[in-house]
Amino acid sequence: MSSHNMTEVLVGGAVLAAAISFAVYAGQATGLSRGTGGYELNASFRSLEGVTVGTDVRLAGVKIGTVTGVDLNPESYRADTRFTVAEGIQIPDDSAAVISSEGLLGGNFLEIMPGGSAFYFEPGDAVEDTQGAVSLISLLVKFVAGDGSDSQ
Repeated sequence: MSSHNMTEVLVGGAVLAAAISFAVYAGQATGLSRGTGGYELNASFRSLEGVTVGTDVRLAGVKIGTVTGVDLNPESYRADTRFTVAEGIQIPDDSAAVISSEGLLGGNFLEIMPGGSAFYFEPGDAVEDTQGAVSLISLLVKFVAGDGSDSQ
């Protein structure tokens, strides 16, 4: 009887260790376990389709941050977005924030298109130049239905 209980304890311990290992791996893979090192910026979008908290922020295809908050502004009906940028990365204050797609089947991400200004965003600043997500469904509907103009 004692060996039966000991086996159950060992199996339970192994299952618990596997669960903890999986949780640590999942946290590292999603970036949740990383420190919040960096600074926060804000942007307001007409459409934030496909972007949620945890979505990558990229510059030149390289992940430089994460979307940390999304709220609907009840006055302007725009998606107010907060995102972090890694410490040490300076973004010119005339840069644009664009919702880009990884491809036809891929997800969306927040892309920073750098400007040429000699001045940089400070923590808490707002990116004024934004471009929301383009709905692929609406583009396909327009293409299939035609826009009413002929190119002849």
